[in-house]
Amino acid sequence: MARFLVIRRKYKEGAMNAATDGRPAARVAILIELALAVGGFAIGTGEFAIMGLMPNVAQALGVGETQVGHLISAYALGVVVGAPLIAVFGAYLYRRHLLLLLMAFFAIGNFASAMAPGYASLMLFRFISGLPHGATSGSLRWWQRRWCRRTSVPRRSAG
Repeated sequence: MARFLVIRRKYKEGAMNAATDGRPAARVAILIELALAVGGFAIGTGEFAIMGLMPNVAQALGVGETQVGHLISAYALGVVVGAPLIAVFGAYLYRRHLLLLLMAFFAIGNFASAMAPGYASLMLFRFISGLPHGATSGSLRWWQRRWCRRTSVPRRSAG
């Protein structure tokens, strides 16, 4: 873990153009942009997909739809609690490592939500999967701006 705790060191990027102008190779830039897009889509889907599945989830858990609505609130509460905490504690990590850790945490939380045996455990896992949401969204936007600037392709950030 100490390897990740690097304070104020610049990350040296690999896979740059032969022209040494600081731009990534075209194939690498496309893969990076695709990974960022998939990550952003996963975050948005993880938050909002349950809204369309409320009747199915209510039937499967044997609870009312209003109680399933609390699962959405638990995720939102996780976002509100997690964003400032991760921003403070993640300030000492490389942004690349932070983003990878957050996406892994998000994936594990959503997998645990999918395997939850009951309503209470599902509520807990929804809260846990919401914790990295705010920091992940900010990291994704930072990386998008960074790569768009490097590839010199004008793009607009969503949000």
